[in-house]
Amino acid sequence: MATVGYCVKCKAKREIKGERQITMKNGRPATTGTCTVCGTKMFKIGGGGGAKPKAKKATAKKKGKGKKRK
Repeated sequence: MATVGYCVKCKAKREIKGERQITMKNGRPATTGTCTVCGTKMFKIGGGGGAKPKAKKATAKKKGKGKKRK
């Protein structure tokens, strides 16, 4: 089953040819490929699972060393 996305050039929903599951910089999954009619690059955010998201590192909060209010 092919993924359907919106082609900005055709201004219609089209199937994505050569689709690839990717992960964006913020860790969310996305699908990228080309329009089957005009060949324009298409991009769909979410769905499809995508690549494994990066694990978030736990950060410790710094204590003190700020100005005290009176």
